[in-house]
Amino acid sequence: MRVVGLLLLLAFLIPPVEAARVQDARPLMGTAVELIVEADDEPRLRAAVEDAFREMQRLSQIMNRYDPSSVVSAINAAAGVRPVAIPPELAEVLAQARRVSERTAGAFDVTVGALRGWRFRPGEERVPSASEIAAQLPKVDYRKLQSDRTTAFLKEKGMKIDLGGIAKLYILEAGRRVLEARGVRRALINGGGDVVAHSEGAPWRVGVRDPRAPERLLGAVEIKNGCVATSGDYERAFVRDGNLYHHILDPRTGYPARGAHGVTLVAASAEAVNGLGPAIMVLGRAAGEKLIAAAPGVEALVVTRDGEVWMSRGLRARWVPAR
Repeated sequence: MRVVGLLLLLAFLIPPVEAARVQDARPLMGTAVELIVEADDEPRLRAAVEDAFREMQRLSQIMNRYDPSSVVSAINAAAGVRPVAIPPELAEVLAQARRVSERTAGAFDVTVGALRGWRFRPGEERVPSASEIAAQLPKVDYRKLQSDRTTAFLKEKGMKIDLGGIAKLYILEAGRRVLEARGVRRALINGGGDVVAHSEGAPWRVGVRDPRAPERLLGAVEIKNGCVATSGDYERAFVRDGNLYHHILDPRTGYPARGAHGVTLVAASAEAVNGLGPAIMVLGRAAGEKLIAAAPGVEALVVTRDGEVWMSRGLRARWVPAR
């Protein structure tokens, strides 16, 4: 068994016999996206990798609020003024966002983009004032985002969409579908704590970091076709005046979520868990247990604020403890 290091997780795999294998990593969506792929011949494999990165880059350009030419930026600029035409991929992501917002009573909300004062980039950290947050918080309300298959409209000026909590997993899954369509028989894509995988043979074993000590693993789970999605308060975070501030914001308060240290979700489909991890980071373990119980096929691990580790029964059955 060989160990393959990923940037934010670790994957252990048993390689199939006589398979060409390519590993590549590129900056995308504000993180590094790494692919590990296997097929029968290397030239076809490298072409498939290029196609997958091209598709993920295309979708990222549509949904990146920091890109002034993106469709999301156009929606934000037209807030309170007019609807904006959107492509079907963005329509699907907004529909997924709406469903998880309704399911979690707004604990997940893509309109947190209105909270513009936070800065988490190293060297540029900023905590907005209480008055600044109070002025912007009324603009956070997913119910004021209207979208259908062709248009999206933010009903009030000052509202903004931030798809950081839901677009990435959708984009990684799109890359995986490209690889599968190109005949790649085993593929694993890791992007900033979210992993999607496909295998016609041996499963992938994906490690889960301990949010209390991110340099070590809690354990690992095996997946053949599905995803492992992780949210935690240790990424894009800083400490100021003894307080930890991280990028997963609570839509109800405008401040970083305080419900959990970390959440890992495992499912056969990306859509089943997309946006759910940040919501549980906001709501905490008790509400998270109820959400998982109501989601067939979704398993979870939650590290609570007091350091307790809770696992759903299904995840415990497939859990491989760290040695």
